[in-house]
Amino acid sequence: MTAPQPGGTAHDRHRASSPSTGHVADRHLRRFLADSTPVAAGGRAILLQIADPVVAAGVRRHSDFARRPQQRLAHTLMFVFAVVVGTEADAAVAASFVQRAHRPVAGADDVDRQLWVAATLYDSARRAHELFGDPVDDALAGAVLDAYAPIGTALRVPADRWPASVAAFDAYWAATLDDLEVTDDARGVVRDLLHPRFAPLWVRAAMPLVRIVTVGMLPEALRQQYRFPWGPREQRRFRRAVRLVRTVRAVVPGWALRLPGPLLLRQMRRYAHA
Repeated sequence: MTAPQPGGTAHDRHRASSPSTGHVADRHLRRFLADSTPVAAGGRAILLQIADPVVAAGVRRHSDFARRPQQRLAHTLMFVFAVVVGTEADAAVAASFVQRAHRPVAGADDVDRQLWVAATLYDSARRAHELFGDPVDDALAGAVLDAYAPIGTALRVPADRWPASVAAFDAYWAATLDDLEVTDDARGVVRDLLHPRFAPLWVRAAMPLVRIVTVGMLPEALRQQYRFPWGPREQRRFRRAVRLVRTVRAVVPGWALRLPGPLLLRQMRRYAHA
């Protein structure tokens, strides 16, 4: 997803999820959606997105990945939180930022591409919860799928294009994965994302963990297309990383896991009023 730049019920697919206005009525679902566990899969979502050649070309030509790779991730998370758990006003602001950023990018408003971008965010959130937290049963996966539908409409995807069930999503996902092609544009973006030369020291210090988690969460076919080395040693490192993240997550209070969303929304609101 092109990062934003400064300047009823859970089944309603035409409005942004908004706990403050009762849009997501179920308290458990609201808390689940606000949990920041999917942040751990943010890199995975980006690598899946740019495995589409058109998305990769747009990102490579119009994003400052080399100097600020972490900012793209922050803006992507900001967009997700705004649309899924923010107010309707938050969702509108986030959508306007994205639409403004997309104007100079050829193919950025292509429905198939934007549907794929939205799908990567849902699938990565689901996988992150399953890997680092608790299993996501069918009922919860379906409720989250509906709650993520406004991400698609915020990206100008017609509401009827969003999969109507988890089974329909999984079928779409499998078919789309088969058509992806990792290009040199995508590999160039990955170098900037996973080996940031100009990022703050704390970001670079965290990158070994980020790299192994990101690469380990990718489908095997895409790992091969990206030319990531992956053998028994990498698998052991990935399992250790997963255990570490699960252990840390288990001792972090729930309120702290839900803290990034409000902080990112506050930052977005400052952008909107700057």
